[in-house]
Amino acid sequence: MSGNDINPFFTIKKVREGDELKMDQKFIKIRMNSNKIMAIHYKAPMERTIELEMFFEDFNPIDRINYDIGGTGWVGANFRGLIDGKDDSLPIDYDYKILMLEEYKCPTKVELKNIKRSSKFRPNFTLADS
Repeated sequence: MSGNDINPFFTIKKVREGDELKMDQKFIKIRMNSNKIMAIHYKAPMERTIELEMFFEDFNPIDRINYDIGGTGWVGANFRGLIDGKDDSLPIDYDYKILMLEEYKCPTKVELKNIKRSSKFRPNFTLADS
């Protein structure tokens, strides 16, 4: 394989732990929504889909992941879920999973200034109490 060839894997990497999972692209179809949600449709032999389920089994959705399509470079994303797909035309030893990822985006300075406070905590402290 020369330096310009695209490798045949979709790779997912947990940012904190550094764990990686490689999925063969021949089993994958990717769809992107207008709301920046990417659905990775994975129709593969059961042992491969079990690897995917085990990879995200104890995963904390707050943590970020990176993905790389064919060795083209790492892209940051947030894990949004792994759901069962339905396809009656699959062979018996195949399974269908849909991995949901959301595009990771750092907020700009303007967006940070406009964030609504989620806490309404105000201390009930007066000078008379001290």
